[in-house]
Amino acid sequence: MKATELRNMTPDELNGKLKELKEELFNLRFQHAVHQLDNPHKIEDVKKDIARVMTILHEKNA
Repeated sequence: MKATELRNMTPDELNGKLKELKEELFNLRFQHAVHQLDNPHKIEDVKKDIARVMTILHEKNA
């Protein structure tokens, strides 16, 4: 997800997206632990998306 897409979202939408991404990260870690994850790089991508959302939330609250 691009930062420009996230900047157009409201803080409530960003909080929802953050919750969704954290759930996805949990599921990916679980799949990785039981060796069912095909692409481990997906974990890194989700972590970066979480960081983007948190950064933009912080910018909007400042």
